[in-house]
Parts: sequence; structure tokens; C-alpha cells
Amino acid sequence: MNDAASPWQPPPSPSSMHYEPFVFRGSTREYFGIWIVNVLLTIVTLGVYSAWAKVRRQRYFYGNTYLAGSSFDYHARPVQILIGRIIVLALLAAYNISLQVYPILGGAIGLCFFFAIPWFVMRGMRFSARVTSYRNVRFDFVGGYWGAFLAYIVGGMIIYMSAAILAPLVSQWMWKYRLDNLRFGDRPIKCDPRVDKIYTQWWAPAIIFVLGSIVLAVVVGVVAYGVYTSLYGDTGTEDGDGFSPYMIVVLLYAGFIPFLLLYAVCSQLYSAGVRNIVLDETVIDARHLLASSVNRWRYTWIAVSNVIATLCTLGLARPWAAIRMAHYVAGVTGLYATTDLDEFVGSVKQPGGAAGSEFMDVEGFDFGF
Repeated sequence: MNDAASPWQPPPSPSSMHYEPFVFRGSTREYFGIWIVNVLLTIVTLGVYSAWAKVRRQRYFYGNTYLAGSSFDYHARPVQILIGRIIVLALLAAYNISLQVYPILGGAIGLCFFFAIPWFVMRGMRFSARVTSYRNVRFDFVGGYWGAFLAYIVGGMIIYMSAAILAPLVSQWMWKYRLDNLRFGDRPIKCDPRVDKIYTQWWAPAIIFVLGSIVLAVVVGVVAYGVYTSLYGDTGTEDGDGFSPYMIVVLLYAGFIPFLLLYAVCSQLYSAGVRNIVLDETVIDARHLLASSVNRWRYTWIAVSNVIATLCTLGLARPWAAIRMAHYVAGVTGLYATTDLDEFVGSVKQPGGAAGSEFMDVEGFDFGF
């Protein structure tokens, strides 16, 4: 009986393994040339070239990400991506047009689209896995519709209804669906992060968000009152109308920007912590352990400062930001292997299914989800 068919067993301890780090070798100068051409051709072709732009971008980042001396490969065809995007745009156009012409039909289309989202997610993950390879062995994704429905539709509603208190539970569903259904060739990948561990990464961002929101609300209130009294005194305007609507809009936006920044910081802190827990609980073929050692504050600083730099440079800093994040994420990710990876990958290739024709002729389209 081969390893793929054997019952899953707890993996060996990291002390009996050797560590293989991920390495990203891309540079800002190289990627800037790819990025600027992608942007210009996408504009000239009214967005059509965006499918080819995605393939060029993915091939660059995959091809410059190395594990044990070998890089990953991206095999998608631009036409597949273009067809998927056309389908989604056609559905959205039909939905918006029908809302204007026949609202009942528009509502029905919207409802169908809502229940189709898990299918789009499932097919998108399957497509992304099947066009990715390492040492000529393709990945695969075997997740079904109802798993995606539970993780992304039910989970999304639970997050909003619980005011994000149950977010760690939903995070477990999402990551388990994403990784537990992933395959490297014919070999299983197991991921079962504990909810209580995820909660250890939830408390700090939640407390920061609540306290930060209270402080922002007080500051905005004090500033609003100060502006009001300085402009209109204690009795309002001469006509008794109080605040101008334009002044209200300005104050709302002034308060919204720092609130959005606070939310971004907290969400990045949470995401980085969850990534560490999830990858540390991910086992490939019951023998190889993934590992993540992201520093939450550094990751958050990189993510937020990347966005600020991109906005301040009108997008020109985007290549630098992408390369900067790729270098950091690869540097804090690794694999504890029990055997030499050459030996392991060779054993995956032996059954023939991993690099067989069913993987070479990829089914489905990339819907951009």
C-alpha cells in the first residue's frame, strides 16, 4: 500500500527533520519592466490584455520562488483567464441591466449569483492549483461546492452577525477548506488548525480595534464640536440651520480615513497570526511540515506602508511594494522535510497521475475570485 492510501498519522517531530527555506529571488528593476508594460497594454486594449498581464505576473513571481533549489511554475493560458472574466462581467452586466429594466428579474439573477459564488470560489481554487507545479508535479484541488458554501457564505454571515467575535471559527473553516482539499500530485495535504489557537491571535487586534474606535469617535466628536462652535458659536447659524451638509461630509470623511487605517492594521495583525498557526498545522503526505514565522507587527508595517507608498506615488511604487512583500513572506516560510525532496518528488511522479494528461489539459477557467 502506498503512502497516499495509508491512514493519516501524526507527523514526526521537527527535530527529526531538516529545514528547507523558501527563497524569493525577484528584483524591483526586473518586475517594474513587466509591470509597466502590463499596465500600458491593459489600458490600450481596454482591459483585454489584463489576462495576459496576470499570466506574465504570476509566472514571474512563481518562477522566482524557490524551495530546495527549484522554483515553482505557472502554466495557465491567458485565453482561459479571459473567458472566465468575460463570463463574470456578462453576469454582472445582465444583473445590473435587469435591475433597471425589470427589477424582479434582476433580483432573481442576483440571488442566483449569490448562490453561485461558492462554485466560482471552488472552480477558481481548482484552476489555480492545477496550473501550479513544483519540479514538474502539478497541484490539484478537490474541494466541493458545499464546503465553499459553508466557509465563504455561511462563514461570512456569521462574521457579520457576531460582530467578528466568531471570526476565528470562520478562519478555521476557510483555511481547512483551502488546504485540506489541496493535493501535491496524488499526495494528500492535511490542515486542521485549532480554533482556540486562532483565538490567541484574535484578542490583541480585537482589543486594539475597539479601543482605537472609541478614541477615534471621541476625537472626531471633539473636532466636530470645536469646528461647530468656532464657525457658528453656541446658537448655530444665523438662520438656525446648524452645520452645513458639506461640513458634515468633510468631517465624516476625515474620521473615516483613520478608521480605515485602524481596520487595516488590525486585520493584517490578525491575518499574519492566523497564517503562522495554519501553516504550522499543515502536513504534506503525513511526513513534511510547513512552517511560518511571520512577525505580526513587521508584516503589518510592510503591508500598510506598501499601500501608503503606492497611493502617494500614484501607483508607481506598486512593483517595489510587491517585491518587498514577496521577499519577506518567502523568508519567513519553510518546510521541515523527513526525506530528501528529490527522493520525495520522484516517488510522487512514479504513479504517473501527478503529471499525467488530466493535469496537462486543465479544466475550468480562472474567474478572478
